[in-house]
Amino acid sequence: MSEPTDIDNDEEEFAESTLIQAIENQIESENPPAAKATFNKLTLVGYEREDILNLMAHVLAVEIDAILEEDRAFNTEWYEAALRALPELPPEKK
Repeated sequence: MSEPTDIDNDEEEFAESTLIQAIENQIESENPPAAKATFNKLTLVGYEREDILNLMAHVLAVEIDAILEEDRAFNTEWYEAALRALPELPPEKK
């Protein structure tokens, strides 16, 4: 009965990979500006690249979950503030 777990793991890996790619695109394009600034700040204080990308992807995932749950547009102001607050993670929205 491992099939559902395999499917769940594949979907989770795909979602994680997609979020990290989105973060890398934001850093490269400096859009939003907080993406590059946050990456640089966390690098300077000693975080590894993979850890930084995971933290930033977590913030993006929280915002995407909120968009879907609340049926609203992307909140750039909240997103940039949450990025700048890293390594402190935003609270999970319920």
